[in-house]
Amino acid sequence: MPISRCTGEWSTVRADPGRFRLGVNYWPASSAMAWLADYDPTTTRDDFRRIDEAGFDTIRVFLRWEDAQPAADRVDNRIIGRLVDAADAASEAGVALIVTLFTGHMSGVNWIPPWAMGGAGGDRRFRVVSGGRLRPPGSGLRNWYSDGELVAAQERLATAVVGALSGHPAVWAWDLGNENSNCTVPPDTSTAEGWLQRMTAAVRRADPGRLVTVGIHMEDLEEDRGIGPAEVARWCDFVSMHGYPIYADWAAGPTDDRLVPFLGLITRWLAGGASVLFEEFGLPTIPAAGQASSIAVDEDLAATYTGAVLDTLWAEGSMGALLWCFSDYATTLFNSAPLDSSIHERTFGLWRADGAPKPAVAQVSARSGRNRKSPGDPSWLDIGPEEFLTDRKAQLARLYRRYCDGTNTTI
Repeated sequence: MPISRCTGEWSTVRADPGRFRLGVNYWPASSAMAWLADYDPTTTRDDFRRIDEAGFDTIRVFLRWEDAQPAADRVDNRIIGRLVDAADAASEAGVALIVTLFTGHMSGVNWIPPWAMGGAGGDRRFRVVSGGRLRPPGSGLRNWYSDGELVAAQERLATAVVGALSGHPAVWAWDLGNENSNCTVPPDTSTAEGWLQRMTAAVRRADPGRLVTVGIHMEDLEEDRGIGPAEVARWCDFVSMHGYPIYADWAAGPTDDRLVPFLGLITRWLAGGASVLFEEFGLPTIPAAGQASSIAVDEDLAATYTGAVLDTLWAEGSMGALLWCFSDYATTLFNSAPLDSSIHERTFGLWRADGAPKPAVAQVSARSGRNRKSPGDPSWLDIGPEEFLTDRKAQLARLYRRYCDGTNTTI
């Protein structure tokens, strides 16, 4: 089993539940989703130090499922050892980690181990990479929630990874996946809750007292995908939401800075008042010549958007916010999935691929060190959760209009 060299204690920032958490989602510029497969400890340490120096206190990292579990009954201790080293690097830099298991969906591609292929499930919008290669369109996935062998394999992986980092001073929380409903959805709520119960129990046995969440996203509010805010709140310690105006046809455009705070408030409401971390938000910026994208914006506009969203999330009582993402990607990756077709994914970074900061970094730095505020009671909510769930997308758009009309009184 991989062993950490780190023996440090929790820092004030990591341990303080009253701190408005300010973080970033991490993939390195030169290797992107192959981070742990092509791990470079020096690059990881340099990147983590840069993140800390900019005023962030939290980094969300990802364990690509295929890398860590090449067979259902086997985990790769070499990959887990690299994750342990990354946690040591975070401790050295003075930042905390959210470690995301079962990744899974990422940047428009589903990365699935070969042994988890072959079922009738899967979101056909997304390409599948498995065994290091693109699979034919429409390739099916086994269901993460109802396939007994697969669920047992996930429990095995969670036990091994969490056990390797149990008690590590850099780990703040465990995340049970990244927008899992873009891979497969549970057949019913009972199966979904059974999966949540089993995975949270495995994590808590292996690392008692550590926080657990799961990364859900805007489409989990717009549609019934089995695991939403209420289900997450019943089994996890807090709810994590992801949202982007560029993916909302009812938003006012790519720089609509009200959408993300609204989604945070709706999530807390549907979760019965549970704490909410806005785990992903951001904007792609205008790329270099020859890399046209209709949804990228000027870097200065992205910076203004970033500051406005952070201010409102803080004012409305969020646990914190994590930007998507750390860096633009190197041009050497542009011929590989997902960057070969998802052009806008190339330039979501707070730093350019050459390491230069974009203007948004200064917006983040200026807001470092805030304490959390208590949430208020939004006056624009004129229905109950039960009525919302009968017509999710229409109610979401309608309530957003009420929120934007100025009836919100929480600020």
